[in-house]
Amino acid sequence: MISLNSIIFNGMDATPIDVQVQLSAGLAKPEFNIIGLADRAVKESAERIRNVLAALNISMPPKKLTVNLSPADVEKSGSHFDLPILCGILCAMGVLPEDELAKYIIIGEVGLNGAIVKTDGVLPASVWANQHNLGIICPGDQGAEARWAGHTNILAPFHVLEIINHFKGTQILPLPQMSAIDATPAMHIDMAEVHGQAAAKRALEIAAAGGHAMLMVGPPGSGKTMLASRLPTILPEMTPDEILETSIIYSIAGQLNGKSLITTRPFRSVHHTSSAVSLAGGGADARPGEISLAHNGVLFLDELPEFNRATLEILRQPMEAGKIMVARAKRTATYPARFQLIAAMNPCPCGHLGNAALSCSRAPRCAEAYQNKISGPLLDRIDLHVDVDAVNPWDMNKNDDAPVETSAQIRVRVVAARNRQIARQGMPNARLDGAALDAAAPLSAELTEFLNNAAEKMGMSARGYNRIKRIARTIADLRGAENIEMPDLAEALSYRPINRGKYGVK
Repeated sequence: MISLNSIIFNGMDATPIDVQVQLSAGLAKPEFNIIGLADRAVKESAERIRNVLAALNISMPPKKLTVNLSPADVEKSGSHFDLPILCGILCAMGVLPEDELAKYIIIGEVGLNGAIVKTDGVLPASVWANQHNLGIICPGDQGAEARWAGHTNILAPFHVLEIINHFKGTQILPLPQMSAIDATPAMHIDMAEVHGQAAAKRALEIAAAGGHAMLMVGPPGSGKTMLASRLPTILPEMTPDEILETSIIYSIAGQLNGKSLITTRPFRSVHHTSSAVSLAGGGADARPGEISLAHNGVLFLDELPEFNRATLEILRQPMEAGKIMVARAKRTATYPARFQLIAAMNPCPCGHLGNAALSCSRAPRCAEAYQNKISGPLLDRIDLHVDVDAVNPWDMNKNDDAPVETSAQIRVRVVAARNRQIARQGMPNARLDGAALDAAAPLSAELTEFLNNAAEKMGMSARGYNRIKRIARTIADLRGAENIEMPDLAEALSYRPINRGKYGVK
């Protein structure tokens, strides 16, 4: 019996798979069976492999061929089992050496002509193989991706013949080269392009500095989407650990370019028609959804009340826990989901609540029903609520010498504030809770009394109370101050709505 190594992923957790191949005598013609709780994609490997062997002019012996994927009680899915099964058969036929291939994790799909095709999960497979002192054999187009795990024992063939020739000694497969990281933003955008909206820019800076969630409410065309799209330009750069973790999620989802990592913070803009599965993740193989693809980055939800309410409620648990468990009938997977939520909405269906010249005849009654589509518990988890007024036409064409801050200038303050937080408590202020929050954001007796009175008058929940302290701590960090002062607390309270400000319903 031949035994080779492959792997599957359940969320971010890896499960090694033992690919066992056995040829049994006694049949007049070949028989090919794959067992071990394999799905349809895995069982179809048999037909692909038959055609590959024919293309290589290798005849299958007239024996019973059994492939067992162990452990047998774990469901196997994906086409990446093609290559380890094929290699196991070639070992059983004496074409390849089992003792050498047993030192590798093998993943890859094969085409009918023997070409080795891209597959999902190469980066996390390489990380796992490196941790367990194994090499990895993966598709040639993804060799550079495997190198980013710090691995050096990598074989990245483009064709099955290259594997055969390599182990026969007639061809040496070179170590894949890592391409240079391209950290250039995909879009050249800047905060300086936003006219007016000083209050919204200030709130966005606070959100960036502390990692806080933010909701913008205003009429159409006021710049809400424009502001949100520029948030990544003022966020701190990703750390090496964040780059690797985010890239692993994208690799599992099949959205990672084979020659680079995710080096800029993700900005995932989700359409309001998206389903719960696309947001949370799922499907037959429990793939990551948008909230996991936004991990270490920004999740932007425009037209928030237009989303299905049940879909929005999915956000509540991961916003608190920083992870999400995707449960399906045959599989349960847990993915990281430490995203920064930025949401935008019109105050009412027509969007012109408060403007007598443009609002519809149903205002303000329509606004109450429209805004009530968003549940109170979800709104309570959003730190910053900001009214974004329509831009004055005269501000659109200002041609004076007044300086306009660029994203680079704002980012300097954001990075300085974030560095203070990391040095003080090892995490952004938005994640503080319990004793850690009390230690990082102590309030004097005067400030405590002020906050208690404000919380009582505003009907604030315990969660909202703590969020005010976090925001005040971030505002103080932006000032470079050691302690929270009254102006910091007062500004933090201004972002906590009583009736959503100007655009709220009395």
